[in-house]
Amino acid sequence: MENAALIALSRQMTLRRELDIVANNIANADTSGFKVEGLIVEQEVVSHARNFGVYGAPSFVLDQGIGRDFTQGAIRQTGRPLDVALEGEGVFFRIGDPNGGPERYTRDGGFTSDGEGRLMTRDGRTVLDNGGAEIILDPAQGEPTIAQDGTISQGGATVAQLGVVRFDVLSVLSKDGDGLYRNTSNEQPADATDAQVRQGMLEGSNVDTLVEITNLIEIQRAYESTARLIENLNDLSRRSVERLGRAS
Repeated sequence: MENAALIALSRQMTLRRELDIVANNIANADTSGFKVEGLIVEQEVVSHARNFGVYGAPSFVLDQGIGRDFTQGAIRQTGRPLDVALEGEGVFFRIGDPNGGPERYTRDGGFTSDGEGRLMTRDGRTVLDNGGAEIILDPAQGEPTIAQDGTISQGGATVAQLGVVRFDVLSVLSKDGDGLYRNTSNEQPADATDAQVRQGMLEGSNVDTLVEITNLIEIQRAYESTARLIENLNDLSRRSVERLGRAS
């Protein structure tokens, strides 16, 4: 009896985790470059107490982490000269670390510039060129022009080329907050020389709000159904104890 309740409880725990993930997807439906996430669950079969072969080994629900869908989001026009979008899956902008740590990667191309002309992300990190250096613009030269290969020009002269890299195995990327990802492997990404950069545009999230709302409803129903199962198991266990007490 206890095994059945524990199995149901393990499912409830994963449902609560899944609810948080789906809610986060909906909250980021309008976040540039956001990639929809989902919970990865697996079956965990464990050894059971001696029951004379009446029942098999119990199978619990195990949370194995978050999976991420990196498919292309819709690209919308903004008209801002420092907004850039990437076309293609598996490619990312190179972003510097303010503390001198490993570089980060992002699909959010909503860039800006500071007082010194450095190209920055919204949270104040430097955007790197294809050589890993900071990109510095000259405000006196007017708005920059960004070609499809990421080359930045001002006043007819080439300033830099946006650092764009490609990951063949996207599972090595770990979410680092603010739309950034960290490379958790020892292998370095390759330069994405064939990446298409679109100036004056931003890539939206790939969240399908209707699908996520449907997922919320299904999660709620599954949670309520599991809660009723646990309650019924508790009632059955209580009545069994009461009957044993009367019989003795």
